Amino acid sequence: MSTAHEPRPRDLEVDDGEHGAAANVAEAPTSDDDHNDSEQTNHAAARRCAHHAATVLRFVSGHTGPGLRHGWDALMHWTTVAYMSDEEIRRRLVKKHLDTYIADRDATRSNINRLSKKTGKMAREAVTFGLTPEEAARLRATNTELQRQRRAGTALARIPFDAETAQPTEAQIRRHRTVQSLARFAGVLLPAGAATIGLILAAPTAGLIALPLLAGAAWWIGQHPVELTQRPLPADLVGPEELEPLLLDADDDPDAAELEEEGPYTIANATTPEEAEEALRRAIIHEGEDVESVTDARREPWGWSVRVTFRTGSPDDLNKEDTYKGLITLLRVRRNGLLIEGDPDDGAACTVRILMRHPFTAELVGDVPYRAPMSASITDVFDFGVAMDATPLAYALAGLMLLMVADSGGGKSGIMLAMAEAVTSTRDAVVVNVDPVGTGVDALGPAITLSACMDDDTICALLEFFLALCSARARLRATYGWGNLWRVSPEHPAFCLFVDEWPQLSPRAKALLIRLLLLGRKEAIWVYGGSQYGTKDHLGEAIGPKLSAKLIGASRRVDVTELLGAGALAEGYRADLIRPATHNARNDAGQMYAQGLAGMPDRPMRYQVREIHADYAARVGAERAAAGLPDVTHTLAEAGMLDAWLELQETCANNTVMPAGRARTPEILLTIRDAFTRENDPTYMTLDQLHGHLRRAAPDPWEQWDGLPNHDRLRELGKALRRSLDDADVALSSQRIRELEGKPRGYYLTDVQEALDHAA
Repeated sequence: MSTAHEPRPRDLEVDDGEHGAAANVAEAPTSDDDHNDSEQTNHAAARRCAHHAATVLRFVSGHTGPGLRHGWDALMHWTTVAYMSDEEIRRRLVKKHLDTYIADRDATRSNINRLSKKTGKMAREAVTFGLTPEEAARLRATNTELQRQRRAGTALARIPFDAETAQPTEAQIRRHRTVQSLARFAGVLLPAGAATIGLILAAPTAGLIALPLLAGAAWWIGQHPVELTQRPLPADLVGPEELEPLLLDADDDPDAAELEEEGPYTIANATTPEEAEEALRRAIIHEGEDVESVTDARREPWGWSVRVTFRTGSPDDLNKEDTYKGLITLLRVRRNGLLIEGDPDDGAACTVRILMRHPFTAELVGDVPYRAPMSASITDVFDFGVAMDATPLAYALAGLMLLMVADSGGGKSGIMLAMAEAVTSTRDAVVVNVDPVGTGVDALGPAITLSACMDDDTICALLEFFLALCSARARLRATYGWGNLWRVSPEHPAFCLFVDEWPQLSPRAKALLIRLLLLGRKEAIWVYGGSQYGTKDHLGEAIGPKLSAKLIGASRRVDVTELLGAGALAEGYRADLIRPATHNARNDAGQMYAQGLAGMPDRPMRYQVREIHADYAARVGAERAAAGLPDVTHTLAEAGMLDAWLELQETCANNTVMPAGRARTPEILLTIRDAFTRENDPTYMTLDQLHGHLRRAAPDPWEQWDGLPNHDRLRELGKALRRSLDDADVALSSQRIRELEGKPRGYYLTDVQEALDHAA
């Protein structure tokens, strides 16, 4: 039997006794083995979590990293102002200078407008209520400041914006970009970063909440990147030519140099409307005005009319003395050959009329229209003349309280005669003639219902009568229930008083006339006054601005502003440019400006009144008297004043001698008396004082000794006065003025008045 062991089958279970039991004991698990297995399981789970976390982080970082980097780039793009091009920065720097340039001029213009309104208001209040010394001082100070501001505005307007000087250098552009970057870093990024860190430290939970939001934003930015380029120029930097890049200098550009050399040219060289517009445009720009457009040029019989629109400044600036004279010189026209009329509907525009010849030809003015006796009513519109633009000068005389101011030779008496001639053709109005030193409108002869001339007592009696009639008619008006105005009719006619040479009235007569002006309008007692002066010291009161209608012919500047307002000259009412007639030339006699005429616009338009010759006035006056004048006895009887009227007629007939039977007061005596009136009737006037008034009245005969020494001049003046007075048969001799040192020769007022009384 063999002793070798055979292998045991694996599936054969044998009880090996002790050895078998030992094997079973060795294979049973222990507590240490359990612990090791647990650790292995945890490590495996941790590895799996770490793997998944790494996968998530790789995924998130792969999608948010580009977004974060792009966000950082965008932040730096904004911080370093990289989105602005050098051209945009250049334009911004130039615009800063341009804004300052415009703001300075706007501020000056605003100050001028404010001070102009303030001065105008103070002037109107001064006319209405008078001035205290303090108010007068304030008015002067305000006016001085206004003139200073206007001078400053003119100076600024003449300084163009220097775009070349305003251009920044490349270094300035880099410095601007650097300063902007530092400002944004210090003013935005640092405060924002510090605030974020402080919030996280104070509230970590908020940081955990913000982290997903930040990741989401970064993820979105990564998917939608913003293109980091330089933006287009903003709209506010495109358009103004001052912001555009500079072109070649004039020295380098022959065409530009040739353009700069083009200057103003005379208007006589203009043959087309376009050439006339260009001539005026260049002249105005040469005078420093800021013109937007010059358009609508139209050839007129007398020259050109052109519309001018201003960008800054005012059309009134063209009437400033220096500017006006400069335009006259540049355009080569007559000294008063520019008339500027502001547009009432557009404060920046005006019409400039350039006179190259006399504006009122016989064909334009036309003939005096014939008016048959009793053919019209005082309420009708009468045609008296024509405007420069060929529109008729036509207005109704009813209801007017009118003052006309014009120098001797200005056509004042002729215009009053034209209005009186129209009244004598009516069936419901009569003419009353008043003149303290002349014969007024007596050329109409018997067509005048009542005349009081060259007698102060008679004139005062006439004015007192009509003041009483005002009260009587007011009572009748209430009785008849006619409301606020007298109803004019042939049975109740109007009284039209034509009062010439207003300043020559006595103080008493002036006071009565001013009261009648205030009371007569409602009662159809209307006054049409004429004066060589428009100021308070000659009229007695500042009544001119209060009257409803005003005409002004050749006058002083002070008369224009006193009658039409402080800004009248600037608005274009240039009556100071109208030339009165002389012995040898008619000049601009009969030309005038007007305000307050019924049916006529209040605009600075020059008008020409048709001249009524004395022979024509006498002929139509006789014709109308023969046909019969309106009967005033009925209305006066109703007023209970018929007897007073008849007595007044007798007084006027006795004390006012009509020219047919009366010699005219010598002109030299009237001139001497007028000199005293202009000086407020002093006790005496020396020959030296009188000489200036004689030169004003008639320059040719009285200026011939101006080049002589003073003693010789006065000697020749005295001899010439003596000859003139002797030739006129006036008993007036010069006297030694004992009240003055040296006892110079002159005249005493009492002697002049006595000679005037004898001559009358």
